[in-house]
Amino acid sequence: MMAPAKKLLPDDAPHLLVVDDDARIRDLLSRYLSDNGYRVTTAGNAADARAKLLGLTFDLLVLDIMMPGENGLDLARSIRNDSNVPILMLTARAETDDRITGLETGVDDYLTKPFDPRELLLRINNILRRAAAPQPLAIESVRFGNFIFHIESGELLRDDKPVRITDREREMLRILAAKPGETIARQALAAPGADVNERAVDVQINRLRRKIEANPTDPIYLRTVRGGGYRLVVSP
Repeated sequence: MMAPAKKLLPDDAPHLLVVDDDARIRDLLSRYLSDNGYRVTTAGNAADARAKLLGLTFDLLVLDIMMPGENGLDLARSIRNDSNVPILMLTARAETDDRITGLETGVDDYLTKPFDPRELLLRINNILRRAAAPQPLAIESVRFGNFIFHIESGELLRDDKPVRITDREREMLRILAAKPGETIARQALAAPGADVNERAVDVQINRLRRKIEANPTDPIYLRTVRGGGYRLVVSP
């Protein structure tokens, strides 16, 4: 009787590296993950994993912690120095301190042995989904009326001409411009390291209004949100 043909996976199927010194676990994981649509490469120790990482690109690593020689935690720390590849720790070390130590290395998830293969698959799917999610673009500048504020440089322009603002006004504008249209609490606008003084924040806001509002007592751009704080209304 002929053995069933091995399932062919598309070239763009996610590629996983499974690192575990237990050959039985490596084989079981390789077959199970392959059956569920993943391309899988295995390594028996950290040195083997490093060699594979030099020659191949992976979408996610599944690392055991307790391996002879360099353990999985040390390998994960080393990888995190120059790579953001998702990492899932798979280990028999189930104590809370072990889990915290693992997560502190920068790994994305931590699953203890023994485990249900379906849970492993779910966690891998979730990690890869998060990694593939488009990241929101950072806001570089905002425009309100005839003003434009460049967040990184902190430069405020009116009709393309610089407007002089203080360092505190610049920092407050950065905070407001980073979340245009959203209410920013007074506490968030207070000077770093200073006691929250709502009156001091209000004074700084009023000074800033005198520089950007035609009528500071009836502001169009820098609005007060009653009981909440302030928000910056920007142009589309």
